Amino acid sequence: MNRRNFLQLLPGLAAAPAAAQTMPNIVVILCDDLGYGDVGVYGSSIRTPNLDRMASEGMRFTQFTSANPVCSPSRASWLTGRYPTRVGVPKVLFPTDEKGLPDSEQTIAQALKTKGYKTMCVGKWHLGHKPAYLPMRRGFDEYFGIPYSNDMNPPVLLHNEDVVEQRATLDTLTQRYTERAVKFMENSKGAPFFLYMPHTMPHIPIAASKRFRGKSPQGLYGDVIEEIDWSVGEVLGTIKRLGLDRNTLVLFSSDNGPWFQGSPGRLRGRKGMTWEGGVRVPFIARMPGKIPAGKVCDAIASPMDVLPTVAKLCGITPKNALDGIDIWPLLSGQKKDVERDLLIYFDDVNAQCARMGRWKIHYSRYNNVTYSPAPAGGRVNLLLQTPELYDLSKDVDESYDVAPEHPEIVKQMTARLEQILQGFPEDIRSAWAQTKQKKNAESRIGTVSRQAQ
Repeated sequence: MNRRNFLQLLPGLAAAPAAAQTMPNIVVILCDDLGYGDVGVYGSSIRTPNLDRMASEGMRFTQFTSANPVCSPSRASWLTGRYPTRVGVPKVLFPTDEKGLPDSEQTIAQALKTKGYKTMCVGKWHLGHKPAYLPMRRGFDEYFGIPYSNDMNPPVLLHNEDVVEQRATLDTLTQRYTERAVKFMENSKGAPFFLYMPHTMPHIPIAASKRFRGKSPQGLYGDVIEEIDWSVGEVLGTIKRLGLDRNTLVLFSSDNGPWFQGSPGRLRGRKGMTWEGGVRVPFIARMPGKIPAGKVCDAIASPMDVLPTVAKLCGITPKNALDGIDIWPLLSGQKKDVERDLLIYFDDVNAQCARMGRWKIHYSRYNNVTYSPAPAGGRVNLLLQTPELYDLSKDVDESYDVAPEHPEIVKQMTARLEQILQGFPEDIRSAWAQTKQKKNAESRIGTVSRQAQ
C-alpha cells in the first residue's frame, strides 16, 4: 500500500471508534429508603418537578418490586440480576463485616466493561467495604461515596479507595454526588458510559444543603427529596446538553420502602417488611425515541430485570444464569405484560411471600415488628397457621385474605415455590425447612407472629 492510499484510509480509521458510540449510555439513579408515595407523579405532595417531567417523557411503573426490603440485598439484586439469597448477600452488611458481594458474581459494570464502557459509581455502595469488595474491584473505573449507610460508623467518604473525609459532611453530599456525576458524563463524551448513582439520602440521618434546607412544607424530609429531584434534573440536563438524550437510558428508583419517615402511599408496611410498602418502589424509565412518552406500565417488574435488559440492549451474554428477565418489550411499549416466573419475597434467608400475576401469598412472618426489640429467645421466622392470599389488583393494601376462596391458587403457587427453592444454596433451603417446622401460634390473619409453644 502506498502512502497516498494509506492517507485516504485515515478518515475511516479515525471514525472507527464512533461505532462504539451507538451503544446506549446507561444511567441508574437509586435512592435509599424512598417510599412509593414520595414522588409527585406517584401521589406525593412533595415537589418533584424533574421526576414528574421524567415520567411524562418516559414510562412509570406501578408494580416494581424490590428483591428485598433492606439495603445491601436489594443492591446486590440491582447489580447482578439475581436474588440476593443466591449471591450470598441475604442481609444488611455492617462495617464489622469482613465480606461482601462475591467475586463470582458479575455486576452490570463488569458486563458493560466487556463492551468498552466507561463506568462510575457515585454514592452509597453497601456491598462490602473491604478493598476486595469496593466498586473499583467490581467493574467501576471510579468511585465517590460512602461505602455503607450513613448511620454506620465511621461514615467515611471515599474517592476510589482513598479517604476524603473520615466523617462525611452530609449537608452537601447530594450536591457533591451530582457534581461528580455531571463531571463523569462530560468526560465520557465520545464513549459509551454507565453511571450508577445510588444516593445516600433519604436514609437517616437526613440532611440537605443550604439551598434546599427549610424550603419544603414537608419539613427536612421534603427538603431532602426536593434536592434529590434537583439532582435528577441536573443529570438529565447534562445528558441533553451533551447531545446524548436519544441514546441514553435513564432509570430512577429506590432500594426499598420508606423507613421511619416517608410515605409508602396506600401500601401496607414499611422498610424491613415484605408487605408491599416495604418492597414496592417508584420506577421511572426514560429514553426519548425508544421509550414512549407519558406511559404507565402496570406489569410486574424487578431490579433483577435491569441486568438482563441492559445485556440484551448491548449484546452481552451474562456470565451467570439470571433470575430477572428482559423487560425491554415493556419499556419500548411493544407489550403491556411479559410472562415471568413466580417472584419470591425474601427477608434475610427467609422466603416469606411470593407473587404471581395479581396474586400475592404470605407464608411466614417474624415474631416481632421490624426494628423493634426482639422477644425473649430472639427473633424467629414462623410459618403462618395458613397461607394468606391477597388479590393486589383489587386489594392494594393487602387487607383482605382470599385464600379460602382460591385454594387452587394457593396450591399452585406453593408447589412452584417449593420447586424454585430447590435450586437455591443450601442455607436458603435449610432456612425454609426450618421455617416449616416452626408454625406460628398466632391464628389471627395479618398479625405479627407469636412464637410457637
